[in-house]
Amino acid sequence: MNPKQTGEAYNTITHLWDSEVFNMENGIDQHKRALTFAKNRYTALDVGCGCTGRFIKLLKNEGFIPEGIDISERMIETARSKHPEINFYLQDICKWETSKKYDFVSAWDSIWHIPIRKQEATLRKLVSYLDKAGVLIFSFGGTNKESYHINNSMGPELYYCTLGTNRFVRLITELGCICRHLEYDQPKELHAYLIAQKI
Repeated sequence: MNPKQTGEAYNTITHLWDSEVFNMENGIDQHKRALTFAKNRYTALDVGCGCTGRFIKLLKNEGFIPEGIDISERMIETARSKHPEINFYLQDICKWETSKKYDFVSAWDSIWHIPIRKQEATLRKLVSYLDKAGVLIFSFGGTNKESYHINNSMGPELYYCTLGTNRFVRLITELGCICRHLEYDQPKELHAYLIAQKI
């Protein structure tokens, strides 16, 4: 699947996140952990921001001026309705370019939809958007090596891929970051997240 197809798939299931049964605490504790490493609190970017606005709200409460980017038109429309004061970009992160620097970048349960051949370039881009001492948090499939699969548990088929834990750790080191935290946070699933800081 390409990012456009992913966006179209999420357009059909936006309601799953915009419902009362969605767990709004998903990822919050992990982000709070990442925020403990943030030395500067001005700009922030939520990659694959979706429609809930939960990370946007957290970042605002922590003193940041956050922005969001997502490939799904319906996700962005809903996010804008909840936070009209925030800049949201309907864009493919693989193609999107900005001259801005961010003190905090989040890519929670999002970049794993990017085709495997674009994973490394996307991570390089996210690190390049970090300002000095900036913090990046991202989740990924915590496999031992590169892998991908297609899943339709939410309805439409969605593509998931990962470079694997070791490659992600090596890559952020190569990019001038230090790994502040790595955790497999869902014991029954291969779900992991990494907190990196630019040095």
